[in-house]
Amino acid sequence: MRRTTIVAVCLISGLVVLAIALFALARTEPRPAQSPDPETSSALREAVSPEGIMEHERRFQAIADDNSTNRAAGTPGYDASANYVAERLRKAGYRVTIQEFELPVFQETEPARLQLGGPDARDYTRGSDFAVMEYSGTGWVKAKITPVDAVGEDMGSSGCEADDFAGFAEGGVTLLRRGACTFEQKARNAEAAGASAAVIFDGRPSGTETLAATLGSPGARIPVIGTSFSVGDALLREAEDGANIHISARTISGTRTTSNVIAQMPGRLTENTVMVGAHLDSVAEGPGINDNGSGSATILEIAEEMSELDNRPRNQVRFAFWGAEELGLIGSTHYVDGLEAEELDAISAYLNFDMVGSPNHARFVYGSEEVVTVFEDYFAARNLDSAETLNLSGRSDHGPFEEEGIPTGGIFSGAGGTKSGAQAKDFGGEAGQSYDPCYHAACDDIGNVDREAVDELSDAAAHAVAVFAQRK
Repeated sequence: MRRTTIVAVCLISGLVVLAIALFALARTEPRPAQSPDPETSSALREAVSPEGIMEHERRFQAIADDNSTNRAAGTPGYDASANYVAERLRKAGYRVTIQEFELPVFQETEPARLQLGGPDARDYTRGSDFAVMEYSGTGWVKAKITPVDAVGEDMGSSGCEADDFAGFAEGGVTLLRRGACTFEQKARNAEAAGASAAVIFDGRPSGTETLAATLGSPGARIPVIGTSFSVGDALLREAEDGANIHISARTISGTRTTSNVIAQMPGRLTENTVMVGAHLDSVAEGPGINDNGSGSATILEIAEEMSELDNRPRNQVRFAFWGAEELGLIGSTHYVDGLEAEELDAISAYLNFDMVGSPNHARFVYGSEEVVTVFEDYFAARNLDSAETLNLSGRSDHGPFEEEGIPTGGIFSGAGGTKSGAQAKDFGGEAGQSYDPCYHAACDDIGNVDREAVDELSDAAAHAVAVFAQRK
């Protein structure tokens, strides 16, 4: 609002100007998160129990046990998790929507190999010398290696133009230098030129040896390998002597269908909807019972108990169980991108719960000031220390909402970082140890979830939901 300076000539006109200024200030200040009726918060916290949460966690563990020990997006384990959540929510009386979306999928089905033939034959080490690029094609290749504009003045655009491959012998393995265009463009040009495989090496020495990268999307039919500068430089020298190279890459690349589970509890004010979310998928390496079975089980328990209490909130409450968070916030991004402007405007806050049961836990809070304040005040009232963390911006499913200017925030018990001495004093546990030693690992099972952390953080979660569901 444009400001106009007015010279007050009398008391009445001065009061008018003051009233206008205060109105303008009120329109620009964030809306405060008002305290709910104490009985609303206390009743929900009393109803939400660690026993109820652990019941859901045991079910997630059983699903993982029956499905290759994981619940990763796009797999039967994830689908079974989504079906379980949807069934529980429907029984609790919610309107449930299964929102499907396409998920890019890439998997190496066996360890790749990169070998140099000839008198200087050697095997390169997967992981430290080379890596298969994400969405690489599959195949076994033995052919002459041919550099394409990888030396000289134009080496920065190596393979970026179709003309770079003029004279390239069909069936050869092309050696390309990183730079000037995407890896996908280089790989597609190599494939179009008849290359049987592509090796792309880092353009200069760096602290990170392997060039581990992605082609961005499925579609490549030839193997595409990334190597360190030192390996690429050595292959350039070997190419001068007409050396052959052997490449083996066995991959699956394409798309699968996965889903978000969205459940809504009707409230009186649709323009003041509070969303409560947690990602339901695990990583492929393990069952993900803390990351993020703990967050999913917590909000599922809150949803069920809100319905059981039959205390219809002032505002609409919408629960979301996101797919493919571990692959880049794909599910929550898909949801937000599909909302119209008026639907975004109707969301007054988004509360996110990602990992609330870490065995060496902390009580971290994050997000917008009005959300952080609710959590901080709750913990302070119970003489529990909390700490605001700033390094989670955009790293979980609150990110897409945050980008739209929606107030967001949540609580977090810690992941793979190391607990400091000061944090051990504030939160208990062991200094110098990871908050969750099984983060993104096979051991993130039912035994990795700390019941005390679940009890403390689920009460804080229930309180925050009550606050935002009842605020005016």
